[in-house]
Amino acid sequence: MDISSIKKNAFAMPLNNPAYPRGPYKFMDREYMIVTYRTDPEVLQRLVPEPLKVIDPIVKYEFIKMPNSTGFGDYTESGQVIPVEFEGEKGVFVHSMYLDDESPIAGGREIWGFPKKLANPKVTHEGDVIVGQLHYGSVLCANMTMGFKHKALKNSDIEASLKAPNYLIKIIPHVDGTLRICELVKYHLTDITVKEAWSSPADLQLFNHVIADVAKLPVLEVLSAVHFVADLTLGLGEVVHDYMD
Repeated sequence: MDISSIKKNAFAMPLNNPAYPRGPYKFMDREYMIVTYRTDPEVLQRLVPEPLKVIDPIVKYEFIKMPNSTGFGDYTESGQVIPVEFEGEKGVFVHSMYLDDESPIAGGREIWGFPKKLANPKVTHEGDVIVGQLHYGSVLCANMTMGFKHKALKNSDIEASLKAPNYLIKIIPHVDGTLRICELVKYHLTDITVKEAWSSPADLQLFNHVIADVAKLPVLEVLSAVHFVADLTLGLGEVVHDYMD
C-alpha cells in the first residue's frame, strides 16, 4: 500500500480492518433513564478539569439503551455527566461511560475522547418499574430503580437540554508513553427529535469498585429523574482548549 492510499484509508484502527465505519453516526429510538443527584462538592471540584467550572454539586447518572445506531449497532451504556460552565456557556462534562460494545468504545475514544470502558450495563422493564444495573465483571457497581412513566414532560424541554454543549478530555500518548495529545473537546447532538418524555420517582445506589469507580461521586440526595426516547445524530467535535500549549 503506497503512502497516498494509507492517508486515504487511515480514518480508524486497524488500518486494513477498521473497528468502526465512517460517520455520521445516527441513533434511532435512543432510550434515556437519567437520575439527577446531589454529591460531595469537594470531590466534584477535584474531578472536573479546568477551565471548566462546576455550577452546583450535581451529577446526572445515565442509563442509555441504543437499539439502532448506524455503524455502532445495538448496545447499552451507563455513566455520569456533570453540569459545568465554559466561557459563560452552560453544558455538561462527560465523566464516565461504561458499555458493552467494542465498536463505539473504539470510535468514541479515538474520535472524540469519550471516557469509555467495557462493562455490562442492563436496563429492564419490570412491571411498573424500570431497573438499570451496571456490572463490571461479576460485581454490581450501580443500581437504579425508576417508576414507569409517572408524569408527562414537554418534549421541547428535553430537546433544549440535549442541545447543550458536551465536553470531554481527549488523551493520546506518544509511543514512548509520554503525553502527545491532551485537549478539551466540545461536541453537540444534532437532528434531535424527542418522541416521548416522562418524569418519575427514582432511587440510585453506587458501589465501590477499583476500576468502575462511579461511587467516587457519592449519592447524597436524589433530586429528580427523567425517562425519554429520542432520535439524534452524534455530531463531530471541536478542540476548545489545548492543555499542551
